[in-house]
Amino acid sequence: MPLGLRKKKNKSRESSNLVENEEVGGHAGVGKSAVNGGGLPPPPASLRPKLVFHTQLAHGSPTGRIEGFTNVKELYSKIAEAFNLSPDEILFCTLNTHKIDMEKLLGGQIGLEDFIFAHIKGLKKEVEVYKAEEALGLTITDNGAGFAFIKRIKEGSVVDGVKVICVGDHIECINGKNIVGMRHYEVARMLKELPKEQSFTIKLVEPMKAFEMLEPRSRGGGGKTSGDGKIGTGRETLRLRSKGPATVEEMPTEFEEKAVKKVDDLLESYMGIRDTELAATMVEVGRDKKNPDEFAMALDEALGDFAFPDEFVFDVWGAIGDAKQGRF
Repeated sequence: MPLGLRKKKNKSRESSNLVENEEVGGHAGVGKSAVNGGGLPPPPASLRPKLVFHTQLAHGSPTGRIEGFTNVKELYSKIAEAFNLSPDEILFCTLNTHKIDMEKLLGGQIGLEDFIFAHIKGLKKEVEVYKAEEALGLTITDNGAGFAFIKRIKEGSVVDGVKVICVGDHIECINGKNIVGMRHYEVARMLKELPKEQSFTIKLVEPMKAFEMLEPRSRGGGGKTSGDGKIGTGRETLRLRSKGPATVEEMPTEFEEKAVKKVDDLLESYMGIRDTELAATMVEVGRDKKNPDEFAMALDEALGDFAFPDEFVFDVWGAIGDAKQGRF
């Protein structure tokens, strides 16, 4: 069966995209990202959804308005323009919270009433880690624009014992090798392949924090999400795609939410990554397929950059089937 899937600008200029008299210390506002890896060119501006979203810098800023984006790179550019930043200053975005909450990461869908908080680069740090076990206890994700970062730290793991490494930290270098631009699964594989019982050096960039945001280090959540973790607050969402234009869609169904959550859990278990947009794409590909062979071939066509293990593909197929039957 063919399962081989293959610098900040001048701050003296006040941006016209900022909303007057809405200065907030990162607490107000209400508001997940598609992997952007090429694909079709952006559609002309006349064909883009005419939607306006509100945004702030997570550590505190006035409120900005952004519109006219169709993928995550364009979104970051619009946010950067609103706040006179360089786009590569933005590490990731969260929806409806200024906190570093990995359950509220901006992924492939944005509710039409969602408020976007942008987390920008803060303190740089270099850490030496002794790899006492094969597994470091890290789950990696990325922002869809070239920055991989830590989404979860397993309790009691090797990295859990290194208290300066935190959830939300961007991984910049491993043993002197710059990994900016690498996908999350490549970074996870690189960390996994580091030899056991040897030390390695990792360079990290943590998100900038306001004084009131300085709080105990988080492991990034335990697994189950509360009702507050559902994407969006409105009835419709803007779906950001890696290929083709953004589209306005209905909120995900109960089947889609359960299936995406289960597939995302399988991605973490097998590959050490979390990626809700990738999980949503796999659910979309598999929902009308009649058997695992057909599903595997469709994955090969849709996600040729990945090399998913056979067992993983079967488990994903089973998870989609379970969701259809309402078995979890």
